[in-house]
Amino acid sequence: MSQSARVISPAGRIDAATAPLLENQLSGAIDGGDRKIVVDLSSVEYISSAGLRALLAAMKRLRALGGKMVLCSLHPYVKEVFDMTGFSRIFTMCNTRDEALISLRS
Repeated sequence: MSQSARVISPAGRIDAATAPLLENQLSGAIDGGDRKIVVDLSSVEYISSAGLRALLAAMKRLRALGGKMVLCSLHPYVKEVFDMTGFSRIFTMCNTRDEALISLRS
């Protein structure tokens, strides 16, 4: 089992067309033994419900395995989507990648 955190950095839009790619990346990391994952959203300008579902499914799977996922560097619009859907109360979110990595150590 990996002790360091895996950083996954999607880019562009996470929507119905691209959410499966993110899901595959997250599943691959979890299947590979990663239990601490940072999803750096600094290059994501849009996220749809399909993207939110992909993140939620991965977080639930990680939690069941004793792991943890942290999101970081959300653009204001993306953060607004998380706030409006209530997902900002479900996910741990940090302003920077460094803060996210530190939060996974605790």
